[in-house]
Amino acid sequence: MSGEGGGKGSTVTAESAGIQVRNGGGAPAPFRPRRRGIGWAQRLEIAALSGPAILMFLGFVIFPVLLAGYYGFYKWKGYGVPTNFVGLDNYKTILQDSAFLAALVHNGVIVVASIVIQGPIALGLALLLNQKMRGQSVIRVLIFVPYVISEVIVGTAWSLMLQTSGAVNGVLQGIGLGSLKQDWLSNPKLAIWTLMFILTWKYVGFAVILFLAGMQNIPPELSEAAAVDGASYWQTQRRITLPLLAPTIRIWAFLSIIGALQLFDLVYIIWGQYVASTAGTSTMATYMVTEGRNAGNYGYGNAVAVVLFVISLIIALLYQRFVLRRDTEGALTEGT
Repeated sequence: MSGEGGGKGSTVTAESAGIQVRNGGGAPAPFRPRRRGIGWAQRLEIAALSGPAILMFLGFVIFPVLLAGYYGFYKWKGYGVPTNFVGLDNYKTILQDSAFLAALVHNGVIVVASIVIQGPIALGLALLLNQKMRGQSVIRVLIFVPYVISEVIVGTAWSLMLQTSGAVNGVLQGIGLGSLKQDWLSNPKLAIWTLMFILTWKYVGFAVILFLAGMQNIPPELSEAAAVDGASYWQTQRRITLPLLAPTIRIWAFLSIIGALQLFDLVYIIWGQYVASTAGTSTMATYMVTEGRNAGNYGYGNAVAVVLFVISLIIALLYQRFVLRRDTEGALTEGT
């Protein structure tokens, strides 16, 4: 096309202007610049920044997993080169051992109970602390403090307080509720719920802080608009807050599931290596330590570690595929 009044030599074509013209005429298609490849300078920068992290991940995650898989095929005492090859016998023994199956069931109960109990409590506290109230910061700190306390301190303190002659039964006796005194740690009907109480007390603060952080990202204009339209407080939370907080809840649930599958320290400190199985609080991790390291059969312990890793990996992949997929797809944009 020619520009009017442009003078001689002012003719401009669609190609020179960077406009793609469809065959057969019509409106010009939008111009799309070509994607440039990453140069060597950028590649070196990426390698320099990510290289140490990749090496750490390979050295402290991938390599131990592979090494555990290798030792799991042997009957090994933990020193020297393993020579007593047993193949899949360790894994067959694991899957046929009633103690391991019981520990697997305990882990499943802890996974479900953690989500069912901690989730509503944390969500209710987060909704409460998201409102303007006096002493809000102090309450947040008090709720979060148990999470940052060492598991050793928490386990030791609760094991002392929950003994038959401990502080909990003493308080119940002192306030006239002596009939409620229980053997909180050794009774198989109560021990698992005692564990859930301790886990909730310790980890609910993490969920509350996580939910509060998610609520801060919800635009207040949405709640104000709902209030103008006549929506009640609970209708606003149900229709606006909870749907927008759903990605944060799903991330917390994933972290809670993985943590429950790998639970070890509190159970081992409070109940010990032998009492945990009789009290009904043993986990796959405590079983691994008891039957592996403490029994001097490190090959078997490595096989248990591999089984625990595979179970956690499968659950993580399934959760990623069916639960977190909507969040990851929403976060990705299609390249042009």
